Amino acid sequence: MRKQPQPQGNRRLRWLRALLLALPLLSVPVLYAALGAARPLVPPRRGAAPHQLPPRLAYLVSGGAGDGPRIRRMLRALYHPWNFYLVGVAGEEERADLEAFVRGEEAPRRYGNVRVAAAGEWGPVSRRGPTELAATLHAAAVMLREFDGWSWFINLSASDYPLMPQDDILHIFSYLPRDLNFIEHTSNIGWREYQRARPIIVDPALQISNKTEVVTTKEKRSLPSAFKIFVGSSWVILSRSFLEFCLLGWDNLPRTLLMYFANFLASSEGYFHTVICNSKYYQNTTVNNDLRFMAWDNPPRTLPVNLTTEHFDAIASSGAPFAHSFANDNPVLDMIDTKLLRRSSERFTPGGWCLGSSVFCAEADEKFGKVREIAVETFGT
Repeated sequence: MRKQPQPQGNRRLRWLRALLLALPLLSVPVLYAALGAARPLVPPRRGAAPHQLPPRLAYLVSGGAGDGPRIRRMLRALYHPWNFYLVGVAGEEERADLEAFVRGEEAPRRYGNVRVAAAGEWGPVSRRGPTELAATLHAAAVMLREFDGWSWFINLSASDYPLMPQDDILHIFSYLPRDLNFIEHTSNIGWREYQRARPIIVDPALQISNKTEVVTTKEKRSLPSAFKIFVGSSWVILSRSFLEFCLLGWDNLPRTLLMYFANFLASSEGYFHTVICNSKYYQNTTVNNDLRFMAWDNPPRTLPVNLTTEHFDAIASSGAPFAHSFANDNPVLDMIDTKLLRRSSERFTPGGWCLGSSVFCAEADEKFGKVREIAVETFGT
């Protein structure tokens, strides 16, 4: 008999407990702040100061040629007017299609919180080269420039999918210190030393628009002695403060490491990890978890397996807010929509923000207020 998915409340509490148990690196004062003196964070309903409101999340959703339909589905599952979204897609046809999608949907058009990277802003990306890292840093810089008030940056690809409504995710993050960084990392680089750190590479996508295969030279280099290399998952949830440090900071460490990781295979799996673990300002803000559900072959390969309906019970009981990776339109996505997100086809995921109109979600109510008021009321209950 298949296990029934856990109720949303149980899954939310399970995730919150897991996060709090994953904070051993934090000092007692920070842990005390995370727990809020053993009581929930309840923002005032009116006149709330910015730090008392629920945190806002800045999402980067990226894809390549042919990923337009997957990203549209992702945005419907992921959208919430309290958050911000930057969509980066390489194909011109997909870019035009997604721009038309955003213009045609009333909620993103009304709140202006979804931006599709314009032509020339988002080019081909080499997954194993530094162009993927450069694209992520560029997206973070755009978020800092164009959207105010967000607390965490989350990168997702077209092959990812959310497992919780945004109301639940925002509620959970409301309990946490806003300088935490969720980044899976280790200093035990193992086989990566000879396959990623020592080779000298050239990423042609930096200068040639239609070339995305990394070129490896015959020369090798030694490991650095000025800093310690850390590696881990390329899927991260990073604080605004840490990204400001990387992009605008007074310390030269992020720039030095960026130059080093320009010649590091799969640099997106090492740059942020090495910066944060070598910085005295941020090394104690890490939670060693990327908050993604993934399934691996045994023995594990370089990439996780594509999730299917056979993985649904594990997905539903994981307590993770996101999962990676899914094949296009795999039936398990319909199961996630129906059983975990309560989302109808071609609709946004239901939440407190859209109860005022059946235009947005499958449910209807009497009023559709201003997003700030709805956010305070939703998370203050």
